[in-house]
Amino acid sequence: QVQLVESGGGLVQAGGSLRLSCAASGNIFSIDAMAWYRQATGKQRELVAIISSGGSTNYADSVKGRFTISRDNAKNTVSLQMNSLKPEDTAVYYCMVDSVPRTWPRVRNNYWGQGTQVTVSS
Repeated sequence: QVQLVESGGGLVQAGGSLRLSCAASGNIFSIDAMAWYRQATGKQRELVAIISSGGSTNYADSVKGRFTISRDNAKNTVSLQMNSLKPEDTAVYYCMVDSVPRTWPRVRNNYWGQGTQVTVSS
């Protein structure tokens, strides 16, 4: 099993910044993609940003130029730096990792964090 611990959410005024972090631990042989999703009240969960093991990144159009995803492969962590926050960024943010276990069978699986609330006031 893989455990994900998220931190860094909170309340911020529009235009402000927050940094989310997620640490993965447990039965991990390797981690491929790491990502952040978010889900606003009454809406579907959406991909915010994703980063490959090699460092390639992709972002939702709504956050391009404002958010930056990064990872530390040695520590199995992924972060999301969020700048110029807007009220529409308010949501629960979830960390996701795509990992292969140390133990057999080595079947890749996705694991999710518990979510951290980000609230942006206008």
